[in-house]
Amino acid sequence: MDFIILLILLALFTLPLFLKIIPEGFHGVIVFLGKYNRTIFPGLNVVFFPFEKVQKVDIREQVMDIPTQEAITQDNVSCMVDGIVRFKVVNPSTAVFKVQNYRNQISAKAQTALRDVIGSITLDEVLTKRAEVAEHIKNIVDSAAEQWGVDILAIEIQNIEIPADMKRAMAQQAEADRDKKARIIKAEGEREASTKLAEAAKILSGSKGALELRTLQTLKEISADPSEKIIMTLPNNFFEIINPKNNNE
Repeated sequence: MDFIILLILLALFTLPLFLKIIPEGFHGVIVFLGKYNRTIFPGLNVVFFPFEKVQKVDIREQVMDIPTQEAITQDNVSCMVDGIVRFKVVNPSTAVFKVQNYRNQISAKAQTALRDVIGSITLDEVLTKRAEVAEHIKNIVDSAAEQWGVDILAIEIQNIEIPADMKRAMAQQAEADRDKKARIIKAEGEREASTKLAEAAKILSGSKGALELRTLQTLKEISADPSEKIIMTLPNNFFEIINPKNNNE
C-alpha cells in the first residue's frame, strides 16, 4: 500500500516535467539528445524528459530598427538614413539551427543593403522615391532571410538627413522654381488679357461713338467713391459725337 502511494506521489511530482505548455504566438523546437527532432505548437504537449529539451521561438510579427547609416549617393552627396524592418519567423527550426542569431543577421543585411541601394541612386531619387527605395532594400534582405527561416514583411525608411548647405541649396532651388512658375502664370495672364483688350478695342473702334460711351461708363463707375478725384481729358469732338443733333444745328 505504501509503495502504491509512493508511486502516485512520484508521478504527481514528475508529471509536470513531461508536459510542456507552448503559449499562443510561439512554436517549440524540440532537441532530442542534441539533435533536432520536431516542432510543437501552442497548447499542451508531451515531451520525453530528460532526453528532450524545448526551445520557444517567437513567430509573431516583429519590428527592428535599422541604425542610422551614413551613405553616399550616386551624385556624391553624404546623407544619414535610418529605418525599420518588419519580419516574422516562418520556419522555427531553420531560424534556430541554420543561423547563429537571425536578428543580428537581418540587421547587418539591412544596413548593407540600405547603403548599397542609396549609393546607386541620386539624392533626388532618395528623397522623392522613398517607397521604391525601401521596396528595393526589402527584396534584397528578403532573399537572404529566406535561408534563415524568416520572412521580411516590409522595410520602411524613416529619416533622411542631408548636410545643411545642401538644404539651403535645395531651398533656393525650390524658391527659384516657385518664382519661375509665378512669372509664367503672370505672363500667360497678361497675354490673355492683352488679347481680350485687342479684341475689345477692335470692336469699339468699329462703331462710331462706342469708345466715348465706354469712357462715360468708366467715369460713372469710378465716381462711385466720392473720396477719389480723377481728371480725364476728353477729345474735342466728344459731345459732337454723342449728340450729333447739335452738330447739325
